[in-house]
Amino acid sequence: MIHVFLLFSLCFSDYGLIQGVTSLGINYGQVGNNLPPPDKVLDLLTALKLSKARIYDTNPQVLTTFANSNIELIVTVENQMLPVVMDPQQALQWVSTHIKPYFPATKITGIAVGNEIFTDDDTSLLGYLVPAIVSIHGALVQLGLDKYIQVSTPNSLAVLEVSYPPSAGSFKGEVSGVMSQFLQFLSSTGSPFWINAYPYFAYKDSPNKISLDYALFNKNPGMVDPYTKLHYDNMLYAQVDAVVYAMSRLGYGGIEVRVSETGWPSKGDSNEVGATVQNAAVYNRNLLRRQMSNEGTPLRPNMRLEVYLFALFNEDMKPGPTSERNYGLFQPDGTMAYNVGLSALATSSSTSSASISLTSSATKASKVEYQSLVYCMFLYLLTFLGFMRRQH
Repeated sequence: MIHVFLLFSLCFSDYGLIQGVTSLGINYGQVGNNLPPPDKVLDLLTALKLSKARIYDTNPQVLTTFANSNIELIVTVENQMLPVVMDPQQALQWVSTHIKPYFPATKITGIAVGNEIFTDDDTSLLGYLVPAIVSIHGALVQLGLDKYIQVSTPNSLAVLEVSYPPSAGSFKGEVSGVMSQFLQFLSSTGSPFWINAYPYFAYKDSPNKISLDYALFNKNPGMVDPYTKLHYDNMLYAQVDAVVYAMSRLGYGGIEVRVSETGWPSKGDSNEVGATVQNAAVYNRNLLRRQMSNEGTPLRPNMRLEVYLFALFNEDMKPGPTSERNYGLFQPDGTMAYNVGLSALATSSSTSSASISLTSSATKASKVEYQSLVYCMFLYLLTFLGFMRRQH
């Protein structure tokens, strides 16, 4: 049995659709006690034709399992390690232990040094950030890996003092000094600025002021930036461009912005407006459609926007409100939290489950692909016959 999203990906991957979405990745969090093992996760990512993933540590089991696969991986230096790896010798030790043994068999393409440090409650971490980034990069240079692995840090959108309209984007004054140092590093190494951008948060905080359709990528009038006259039909692109303008204000207008996290929760507490299965499905489905076009933002229309969905699984051990445990496309048992399929294809009459097997073998995969090909040919034949009838 196969879910409609998997069926779609198998049917059309050779025709440049899912397989052509080189700008799409997914966050593979592991804060749960019931998640499938990494080999089953790899099966799932492979079945979904996703070739980019981000993890929040350097889990040896994941790095080993993902070896010789097609998955490009971003790994993370945990926040508490920043005071350690700011020392160049410690950074070299960290890279020699956590990166070098697995590369290049495991396609590690990025190292996230911390996560949302600029807005972390522990303000002492901010002073360690740039030295840690510089030291990790220096270790990569020393080991000859800097040409293959980029170094950056994901940032919360809360790092902006102003985000609306996009052209007014600016960073908070209290972080501008360290931010300038960070942007200088990104500029000198050609690394991207990673932003964790969630239109859901903005909508939840102001549901009476913000259009739900604008937040969800649905059809809507959008907004026009009064200064640039650029038209925005969705909030995510406006948030990304606000970051570009904020960087430009500090003299760094040429740095690429990538979305390291975005998503929508399928469940929330009573005060978490908009956290529903329906909205989550619509947000991610519409975002995936945009990614299939490899499009850019209004400010940078010719630079395709790289986006990492949050997240692969619902994670039952994450602290905080209910929404924090319900961002996953999948439940830990492999069933889909909701249908994020991109086609109008219906599953065959024998398909009664919204689940996807996480135990596929090579033989089983071949059988599935064959069955899917036959099914696609059958749909094509029906369409062709219908067309012929209309001609008569």
